[in-house]
Amino acid sequence: MLALAIPVALAELGWMAMSVVDTIMVGSLGPVAIGAIGIGNSAYYTFAIFGLGLLLGLDTLVSQSYGARNRVDCHRSLTQGVYIALFLTPLLTILFAFLPRLLSFAGLNSQVSALTRPFLLTLMTGTLPLLLYAAFRRYLQGIGHVRPVMFVLVSANLVNWFFNWLLITGHWGAPALGVVGSALSTCMARVYMAAMLAFFIWWFERGLQPGLRGLFGKPDFGRIKLLLRIGLPAASQILLEIGAFGTAALLAGRLRPVDLAAHQIALMCAAVTYMVPLGTASAAAVAVGHAIGRGEPHAARRSGFIAIGIACAFMLCSAAAFLLFPREILQIYTRDARVVTIGIGLLFLAAAFQLFDGIQTVATGALRGIGNTRVPMLINLAGYWLFGVPLGYLLCFRFRLGVYGLWCGLTLALIVIALLLLRTWQKDSGALARPSLLRT
Repeated sequence: MLALAIPVALAELGWMAMSVVDTIMVGSLGPVAIGAIGIGNSAYYTFAIFGLGLLLGLDTLVSQSYGARNRVDCHRSLTQGVYIALFLTPLLTILFAFLPRLLSFAGLNSQVSALTRPFLLTLMTGTLPLLLYAAFRRYLQGIGHVRPVMFVLVSANLVNWFFNWLLITGHWGAPALGVVGSALSTCMARVYMAAMLAFFIWWFERGLQPGLRGLFGKPDFGRIKLLLRIGLPAASQILLEIGAFGTAALLAGRLRPVDLAAHQIALMCAAVTYMVPLGTASAAAVAVGHAIGRGEPHAARRSGFIAIGIACAFMLCSAAAFLLFPREILQIYTRDARVVTIGIGLLFLAAAFQLFDGIQTVATGALRGIGNTRVPMLINLAGYWLFGVPLGYLLCFRFRLGVYGLWCGLTLALIVIALLLLRTWQKDSGALARPSLLRT
């Protein structure tokens, strides 16, 4: 499990590091710029991650086919994943073009809103390479090639850092584009990631038939339907989760710029630690899928619980770091004393939900390995939108707890969701040996 989880977790950290670098390098422009890219990223990824989530069916189908030693079927799923990416791009682009208008009704701080619009419109130009990267990555992870994914994401940070340096404040004669320069650097890093993963797939498949050329075959609508049947609930679950935190960012945008900046930085810190269980969740999905493909249900159950244990151990360590070194962590992003003071309290709340965030993330991945994506979606719907977000709103505005109220609502929601998903995995994995489930 560690052999699978460590490279994928490092890859997720590499992905998150790009946002961290963006925040740090934009930080010199002040709290308004930090808030603007925070709102822009939240709005963009709320919907982009839904598109990425539709490709999560590749985890299930590719890993199970690979476990059954059917490489042709693995490649068939990849091809249809590419078609899904191509079909989704124009739909998402149209949606992103209207997002700035939708944000205008959210009551954002006027200074933040003025910077968010150009950032968001620039960021949307990188949608196609982002979706292609996701399809290629899911395929490589499904067949057990996780190190190329790690290499590409870690090296993409150099691409992102260079263009941030070049374009945010202007160097080597390039214009100083501010937050727009940050968005452009992200798009260039995405092109690099998609191209490099395509190269690795060609490298691993160069001796197979039909190889990478099979990507240019006709769409298989039956396989596309199967991928979407698995991916749609998974995408909806991610949309509900990311949407809850995106909504919290919008609500924080109605507060002072320093509150929004503290929210964005503290959320970034929690997101960094979240990348490790997220990578472990992908490893759990692959390991469980391989075991199901081999017809070994007890190994699938064992893999899921081992992955959950790994995530718990890491998240307890990250909680300790948030409690012991909050000021030092926050000062990586900003030296603004007001932002740091507010952020310390938020990191204490982040420490409270670390363990539960790890449990719910990896349990979701393990359930995806057996094809159960519907129950996590329903649990997230109830946990965040019927409980966490309304409670956070009330605590923030009605009881005047401000940004701390928003975080209290989300923290309690995470605890409830984690306990329900852990119970679901315990129940479903215990039933894996039943022949009817294996045939499914």
